[in-house]
Amino acid sequence: MNTEPTGVTHGPLGAHAILMVDDEPQACKWFARLYGDEFVVLTAQGVDEALALLTQRGAEVAVLLTDYAMPTRDGVSLLGEVRQTYPHIGRLLVSAYADKDVAMSAVNQGQVEKILEKPLDEALTRQVLREALAASRERARERALLERRAATLRETLGFLAHEVTTPLATVQGYLSAMRERHRDAPADGSGDARIQEQKPGEVLFMIEAAQRRAEYAQSLVSTFVQTARDAYQPDTSPTLRASQLVQAVRDEFPFDNDEARWLTSDVSADFVLPGRRDLLYLVLCTLVKNALLALRPDPPRRPSVHIGLGLESPTPGLPEQAVIHVSDNGPGIPPDVLKRLTFEPTTTRAHAGGSGMGLIFCRRVMTSLGGSILVRSEAGRGATISLYFPSTRQTRTPDQEKP
Repeated sequence: MNTEPTGVTHGPLGAHAILMVDDEPQACKWFARLYGDEFVVLTAQGVDEALALLTQRGAEVAVLLTDYAMPTRDGVSLLGEVRQTYPHIGRLLVSAYADKDVAMSAVNQGQVEKILEKPLDEALTRQVLREALAASRERARERALLERRAATLRETLGFLAHEVTTPLATVQGYLSAMRERHRDAPADGSGDARIQEQKPGEVLFMIEAAQRRAEYAQSLVSTFVQTARDAYQPDTSPTLRASQLVQAVRDEFPFDNDEARWLTSDVSADFVLPGRRDLLYLVLCTLVKNALLALRPDPPRRPSVHIGLGLESPTPGLPEQAVIHVSDNGPGIPPDVLKRLTFEPTTTRAHAGGSGMGLIFCRRVMTSLGGSILVRSEAGRGATISLYFPSTRQTRTPDQEKP
């Protein structure tokens, strides 16, 4: 039997129903009729019928209320199995027996959260059902939060593995090149071992470039370690300023040759970032890397990657939001690619090993913070990626709050 109270909508809300189990049909009908005005009530006549119903509709059930004395298998046995298979379901036991040993056993083994005595007191039963329903929803919320955090960790780890591969491969390439140029010392002791340069300064260049990439790879790994440590910690108040994030990228990103000079920034409209440094650092590094890769094949006379902070509306009619813009003056993004960016893996560098996952990762991080990402580009006139953050009023710095 299933009774839906008028005006109550549950479908997409997850677990919401009360499952009442009793081998007496009249007891099931009475319970559904009496409490169906407030709760979604499902009923089952016995343990086997209850388990069969849970197999089909377990995700809907938030609370299980079962009689103790039933033929074949008792209610405590049912609650024990439900505890193992459906941990989100609140477990209540109804008993007409003054058997304290049964009650204590059920409570001590964790099969039951509360015991009600027959005949049921309506007011007390309603209150117990409300509390059990609220507790079940809280468990479901916490479980969903943990699952989201675990998914974020898995996704970040995959992205990190991809990002670390490139600088480490470059380091390996430089080391191999130096190994090929290595010349052993003469056997007669007339000289020292050396690395033969094909052009002046190339060995020092390879050493410095390898060092920059090793340091960047190390910073990415440290970022993931911090993400893993923080994943299951309570959320904390935001303390990172956007200007600090920009400076971290300037200091730690492994620029090639004179590419560091291409990067400029304006952090005068500084603000406090929501969330933690780790994922946002990965996001900003990814956007800077993509801008540099767009410029490298055919750099203009004055190549430029600019990071700007601001306060603006992402689209007309929406409130102003804190924003980080990353702009370049490269070739721009073709219109057909632009339509797909941030929604599906899309790359203009498949020939160079690009996977198109970078911008997807950035979008998911911004969405998890309650923000958004916007890509603007015109052919031949570069591209701008904008990161919009929520809660403008809370993210402004103290200096900006002054009149």
